[in-house]
Amino acid sequence: MTPATSKILSKSISLSFLLLGVFLLVQTVWPQINFSLKEMRLTGNSKPLTAPQVLPTQIPGVSIQSTADNFPLIVSTTKRATPAPYPYFNLTMPSINLHDEVVYVDSNDLTQGLIHLPAAPLPGEKGNVFISGHSALPIFSKAKKALFANLSNAKLGDQMVISALGTNFVYKVVDIKVVAPEDISVINPPNATGRYISLMTCVPPGFNTKRLVVVGKLI
Repeated sequence: MTPATSKILSKSISLSFLLLGVFLLVQTVWPQINFSLKEMRLTGNSKPLTAPQVLPTQIPGVSIQSTADNFPLIVSTTKRATPAPYPYFNLTMPSINLHDEVVYVDSNDLTQGLIHLPAAPLPGEKGNVFISGHSALPIFSKAKKALFANLSNAKLGDQMVISALGTNFVYKVVDIKVVAPEDISVINPPNATGRYISLMTCVPPGFNTKRLVVVGKLI
């Protein structure tokens, strides 16, 4: 290899590492900046649908527990009076590229994927169908099975469809909010008579310092 060829090769390798560094920086930093801008808009336009119906201390069997990696998780030890008629249902939300994903009923185990809080209302029932799922930076979402990685892209008016035992329940997004991990009041419905669904995940992307909650109402 001639000195000139060696010099060109060295520059090419350096440029490749530089481009790779820029790519990784964009993939990790931009999602966080983008979410911060969205959070500012949400905070500025926040108008709760109604006052909370139940205080957190009055919710039986629900608490915040830390996992082995110190992850604060809302869990429920409440058992429903009648067992759910199915072990899972499916969730579709085209606006965040979620299609027919399985949601495990009455589960506190986030390693399964999307989980439905034990004893929470089932699809179509009065109250709040509460679902949690992992988030992650877009480049890591598939490897970590982070099905709610794009949840921060949800907008008011978006629709989501729950399929259970051959029946489809369509919900429209009516509220989006960012809360502290310890805020268990988010499992409550906005009011005592409506039929709602809430999707919750960690934000900003790649971190778990806050929680994003997307609330839908049955239409």
